[in-house]
Amino acid sequence: MAEKQFDLTVIGSGPGGYIAAIRAAQHGLKVGIVERDKLGGICLNWGCIPSKALLKSAEVYTTFKKAGEFGFSYKDLTFDFSKIIQRSRGVADRISKGVEYLMKKNKIEVVPGTAKLTGKNAVEVSKDGKVVDTIKTKHMILATGGRPRTIPGVTIDRKRIITSTEAMSLAEQPKSLAVIGGGAIGVEFAYFYNALGTKVTIIEMMPSILPLEDKEISKIVESSLKKQGINILTGAKVESVKIDKGVVIAVSTKDGNVDVQGELALMAVGVQGNVENLGLESVGVKTDRGFVVVNEFMKSSVDGIYAIGDVSGPPLLAHVASHEGIVAADHIAGKAKHGIDKNTIPACTYCQPQVASVGMTEEAAIAKGYKVKVGRFPFRPLGKAMAIGETEGTVKLVFDEKYGELLGAHIVGSEATEMISELVMAKSLETTWEELFNTMHAHPTLSEAVMEAAGDSHGVALNM
Repeated sequence: MAEKQFDLTVIGSGPGGYIAAIRAAQHGLKVGIVERDKLGGICLNWGCIPSKALLKSAEVYTTFKKAGEFGFSYKDLTFDFSKIIQRSRGVADRISKGVEYLMKKNKIEVVPGTAKLTGKNAVEVSKDGKVVDTIKTKHMILATGGRPRTIPGVTIDRKRIITSTEAMSLAEQPKSLAVIGGGAIGVEFAYFYNALGTKVTIIEMMPSILPLEDKEISKIVESSLKKQGINILTGAKVESVKIDKGVVIAVSTKDGNVDVQGELALMAVGVQGNVENLGLESVGVKTDRGFVVVNEFMKSSVDGIYAIGDVSGPPLLAHVASHEGIVAADHIAGKAKHGIDKNTIPACTYCQPQVASVGMTEEAAIAKGYKVKVGRFPFRPLGKAMAIGETEGTVKLVFDEKYGELLGAHIVGSEATEMISELVMAKSLETTWEELFNTMHAHPTLSEAVMEAAGDSHGVALNM
C-alpha cells in the first residue's frame, strides 16, 4: 500500500466535487478524487439527471394525450413503466461514464473507497472496513453531499416509506402515493406519478407548496397541479405514520384531522449533510446543524480544508455545488476573483408548468424596506405560447422603485427553467427594468414575456 500525494484531494465526485477537481487541474494542480460509489455522485446517478429523464417521459405522455389539439389521433395509448425507469437509468449511466472520461482527460486520479481525515493534510481511504490507501495532500475539498432527512418518529425503511432514490427505480408503479413535503423534490415526483395515473397526495407543513418561491407563483403552481388531479394539503402537519398493507399518515390541518392513505409514502422534507464519520472533529472542522461552516470562498475553519455542495449547507442545489467547486478551486490556486453571491442563485422546479426564480420574492423585498415596482406578463398573449399549446404561465419581475434595479425574477410556465438564465445574468449585472425592456428579444419566443413584464412594471407593456 503506497502513499499517494496530491496538491488537492477532493472527497466526493458529485457535481461539486468533479467540477472542483477539473477546475483545480486546469490551474495546474495535481488532483486526486475519492469516491465510494459511482462517479457523478447522487445527483448524476440518482438525482438531478435521471429524475429529469422521468419527468420528460411524463411530459411526453401528457402531450400525447393532447394530440388531437395538434391534428393527430391514435388508438390505445399505453406506456411501459419499466421501460420509463430503464431509460432514466440508461441516461444516468451515460453521464457517469462521461465523468470518468473527464477525469482521465484532465489527469485526475480516481481513488475508489470511503475517505476519512486523519490529519489536516492526511486522508485514509477504506474499502469494506479495511484501509487500502493513504493520501498526503496540501489542500482538501469536502464534497460528500447529503442524504434525505426524515421527520421525528418516522423511519425511512425504503420499502413503504421511500426516498427519491427508490422513487426513481421502483419495479412497479404504485396505485397511490403520499408525498411528505411540497418542495421541489416532492412536487416533481408528484407530477411524474400523477401524470402516469398514480393517485397522489402532497402533504406540506407550510401555507403553500414550493414555500421558498414567491407566494403568487406558488398559488399558480398549486392551482395547476390540483387541476391535474393532485390532492394537496398545505398548512398540514404529519402527526404519525403507520405501516400496514400500505401507509396511513395522520395529518392535522386548520380544518381538522385527516388520514392520508397510500401504497407508498415518499419522504421529501429536505436534505442533511454527510458530515459523519469523516474525522472532522479530529482536525477541528466546525459544523453547524449538520453542515460544515464555510466562508464566501468555501473555506472551512481549518486552513487548507474547504467544503462545497450539500455538505456546506443550503441552498442544496447541484448548480450551486458546481459553482462553489469553481470558487474553492480558484481560491486554492490563488486565482479567486469573487466569492459566492447567494443573491444570484437560480432555483428551478421541473414539474409542468415549470417554476424558476432568482433573487428576492416580492414579500422579501418589501420586508427589507424596498419600495418596489412589480411587472407581470402572462404567457397567454404570446404568439409562441399559442403556437406550441403552452399558454399557462406568467413572468413576474420585482424592481427597486428608486433605481429601477432588478431585485427578483419569478417564472411559472413552459421552459421556465431555460428562461431564467437571462434573468440570472441581468441580476448579476444589476440590470434595470428599462434595460430589460429595451433589450431586443427574438420573436416569436416565450422570453418576450420577460421584456413585456419589465415594461409592465412601469405601465408600458406593449401586448396587453
